[in-house]
Amino acid sequence: MAQRRRIGTIKIKQTRRVTVTRTITRRVVTPQPPRTSIAPPRAVPKAVSRRRSRLSYSRPERELLDQVHQVVADDVERDRDVFLCHAWADRTGPADQLFTALSALGVDAWFSERDVVLGKSLARQLDGGLRVSRVGIVLVTPNMLAALRNGGFADQELGALLATDRVIPVSHAVTYDELRGESPLLAARAGLSTDESSFAEVAAKIAESVLDVEI
Repeated sequence: MAQRRRIGTIKIKQTRRVTVTRTITRRVVTPQPPRTSIAPPRAVPKAVSRRRSRLSYSRPERELLDQVHQVVADDVERDRDVFLCHAWADRTGPADQLFTALSALGVDAWFSERDVVLGKSLARQLDGGLRVSRVGIVLVTPNMLAALRNGGFADQELGALLATDRVIPVSHAVTYDELRGESPLLAARAGLSTDESSFAEVAAKIAESVLDVEI
């Protein structure tokens, strides 16, 4: 590039050679596999994954227990695994059988026969048991239906549990029509039954959902 400068009356022509270096690079294109319209499978969160089990589940049972398992996984940490809601008349019969079966599998169940302390408000103790438990189990028996008709603590416990998604109904010696006639809200929820399963099998299904273990 030439530049001209004027200094007095003398003209000086100054030439400067500029060398330009160009680097040429070759772009290497790696062949890509053909695109497909099938998206890769999404990872399933552990909380909602279908767990393998040796137990036999009906579809409604599986859907209910998976829902409860998801709620438990998203819930805050609580001291007890389950709260066993039952009729007072069943405390030494079906309720005790279910409690024993749950305890044998390592499920920490709040059970009035073992946890209620004499001399303290029963209502407050029941409220505390519900609060510290991750899941509520409602043992539906003829005695429970009678207790619901008469009102009282069983009715209050059930009302508190139905306000959440942490309830597992367990029917024993009760038909669906009998349950629907007394509590349509509870009947609308799929549950477990001892019609074709023992208390041990019912407890095992509850344990798999609440503790996330394989029985």
